[in-house]
Amino acid sequence: MNLRNLRVDETNLLKDFLYEAIFIPEGVEPPAREIIERPELKLYYEGFGSGRADHCIVAEEDGQVVGAVWTRTMNDYGHIDDETPSFAISLYKEYRGRGIGTRLMKEILELLRSQGYKKASLAVQKANYAVRMYEKVGFKTVDENDEEYIMVCEL
Repeated sequence: MNLRNLRVDETNLLKDFLYEAIFIPEGVEPPAREIIERPELKLYYEGFGSGRADHCIVAEEDGQVVGAVWTRTMNDYGHIDDETPSFAISLYKEYRGRGIGTRLMKEILELLRSQGYKKASLAVQKANYAVRMYEKVGFKTVDENDEEYIMVCEL
């Protein structure tokens, strides 16, 4: 498994990984792919690469990108302030549970730390198994609503 920065000609992959990142509880029908065109989701990929906190690391196996973690300073579900980048992470289903997400998270947290960021944030559905992985790499719950945790990692 090779980790590397997303290339400029690959930014369209963020749409695929954003769709893959949507948490689908057991027994629930996945939403139509067009959901990623909603304004509150487009901000995860539209114009990616134009902001100071726009970073993406991908996991590649046999020449195919199989996962991605990316950050932006955006007014998303995990937004806590204008100085803190928010996270998105996703792997294709068949690559989950192999430690790849943890490696991606550690790599991008180190990148943000080296650039002087003090913290990073994310929102995650309470029922999402990824909550444990986020905690393992240093995220702590700072707020919550009925469905989600807002988590922050101090860098």
